[in-house]
Amino acid sequence: MNPIELEVFRHLFASIAEEMGVVLMRSSFSPNIKERRDFSCAIFDASAEMVAQAAHIPVHLGSTPMSVAAARQAVEMSSGDHVVLNDPYAGGTHLPDITFVSPVCDGEGKPIFYVANRAHHADVGGKTPGSLPLSKSIDEEGIRISPRRWDSEIEEQILDASRTPEERRGDLMAQIAANRRGIDRLSEELRRRGDTLLSAATALQDHSERFMASTLEEMPDGSWSFEDQLEDDGFGTESIAIHADITIEGGRAVVDFSDSAPQVTGPVNVPRAVTVSATLYAFRCLADRQLPSNGGYMRCIEVLTDKGTVVDAEAPAPVAIGNVETSQRITDVVFGALAQALPERIPAASCGTMNNLTIGGDDVRRGGQPYAYYETIAGGSGAGPGFDGASAVHTHMTNTLNTPVEALEHAYPFRVERYGLRRGSGGSGRYRGGDGVIRSYFFDTPATITVMTERRAVGPYGLAGGDAGKPGVNRVIRADGVDENLAAKQVVDVEAGDRLVIETPGGGGWGELKNGVESRDC
Repeated sequence: MNPIELEVFRHLFASIAEEMGVVLMRSSFSPNIKERRDFSCAIFDASAEMVAQAAHIPVHLGSTPMSVAAARQAVEMSSGDHVVLNDPYAGGTHLPDITFVSPVCDGEGKPIFYVANRAHHADVGGKTPGSLPLSKSIDEEGIRISPRRWDSEIEEQILDASRTPEERRGDLMAQIAANRRGIDRLSEELRRRGDTLLSAATALQDHSERFMASTLEEMPDGSWSFEDQLEDDGFGTESIAIHADITIEGGRAVVDFSDSAPQVTGPVNVPRAVTVSATLYAFRCLADRQLPSNGGYMRCIEVLTDKGTVVDAEAPAPVAIGNVETSQRITDVVFGALAQALPERIPAASCGTMNNLTIGGDDVRRGGQPYAYYETIAGGSGAGPGFDGASAVHTHMTNTLNTPVEALEHAYPFRVERYGLRRGSGGSGRYRGGDGVIRSYFFDTPATITVMTERRAVGPYGLAGGDAGKPGVNRVIRADGVDENLAAKQVVDVEAGDRLVIETPGGGGWGELKNGVESRDC
C-alpha cells in the first residue's frame, strides 16, 4: 500500500473513532464526560490489536487493548452484543473507567473489527462520593465488573451502586450509542471497500511498527536508568519508588520496572495495563506526529514488570488513584531515563499530578438529591530545550479539559470564586517551567471532599541545570477564617461558608541561567 493510500486509511479510521467520541460527548449526561471529555474511543482488529485511537486520553492508549482482549476471552460476541467491564485486574484501569466493547461482524456473523470506548463515571459506589476514595482494598472503591455481556441486570447493578443513578444511566446509554455509531460507520466502509479495509488496517499497523523501529534506530544504543518517588499512599507509606531501566538496541526498546517498590496499602497501586500505557505514551512522544497511533508501534517496546509491585499490583490491592497519579510518575521516570540518551530533546518534568478532586453531598436546590462531582485540575508543563513550559494545561497522561465554571455552577451547589494562574510556580532556568493554577471553591451547603494529589512535598524536577517547579498546596479556609492545610491525600467535610483552595504545581525549568537571565527568545 503506497503512502497516499496509507494516509487516506489512517484518516478514515481515526475519523470514525473521533465521530464515536462526538456522539459520546454530545449524548452524555455528566459534566465529567460532556465538558471535561474524560473518555476515549478506538477501533481494533479481530485479534484485539489497535487499528486507530481518537486523540483522547493517553492513559487509555495501552490499556484499552487489554480490555478488548479480556472481553474477547470472556464472551463469544456476535452482532448486536456489547461487553462491559471495569475490573482493573481483568483489563481495566480503575473502577470509575467503564469500558464497552462491541463487535463489527461480517456476513457470517464473525467479528472482524471491534469498537470500544472507555469513559470515567463520576460515581460508581465507592466509599466516598466520586469513587476515588482513600481506600485499602479495591472492594471499597465501587462496583467491580469483570467482562460480561451487557444486559438489564448489569445495568441495574451499576445504577443501584451509584449515588447518581440517572446520570449513570445517561452516560452508559451514551457509551452504547457511541459504539453503535462506530459499528455503523465501519459496516458502511466494509460494504464499500470489502477486504481492502482489512488489509488497510494491517498495513497501517505494519507501517507504525516500521516507523517506531526507525525512530528507535536513530537513538543511541545503550542502557539508562532513572528513579522517582510517589510521595505517599495516604496511609503512612512514603517515598514509594518507581524505577525504570531502559535499554535501546537495534530498533527495539526494553523498559524494566522490576526494581520498583512493592504494592502498598493505599490506592496508588496500578495494574500492569496502566504501566504499559504510560510507557507507550512516552515513546510515542519521541516520534514524529505522523506516526499512526495503533498497535503496530507497540510491538517495538517491551515492558517488564514484577507481579506484586506498585506498577503491577495484584488483587485486592486498591488502585483508585494509580491510574491518575502513578501513571504520571511512571511517565516522569521514563522521560528521566530518556533524557540521558537524548539530552537535547527531552523536557523537564511537568506538573506530575492530575490534582484529583471529588465533591459530594445533597443538592438542596433539587430537594436534597445526592450529587457527585469529579474533576482534574491543570498545572504547569515542563520547559525544554528551546522553549518555556506552557501554563495552566493538562499534561501527559491526562488530555481532558477543565470543567467550565458556568457548567459547574449550573450542575452543583457550590461555586468557583477564583480561577487563575499561580504565578511564579514554574521552575526557573534558561527556559522556565509553566505555571500552575489556583482554583478556589465556595460551599453553600455541607459537602464531603476528597483530594488525591501528588507533588505536594517535592516539585517536578528540572533538567540540564533548571530548577524544580513549586510543589502544590491544598487547604480549606473555614467560615470563621481558620486556614487548614490538607494532606496530599485526604477526605475532609466542609460546611456552608467554607472554602477549598487548590494550588497546583508548576513545571520544571530547563537549562542553566545565562548571567542570571532566563531566555525569552523561543
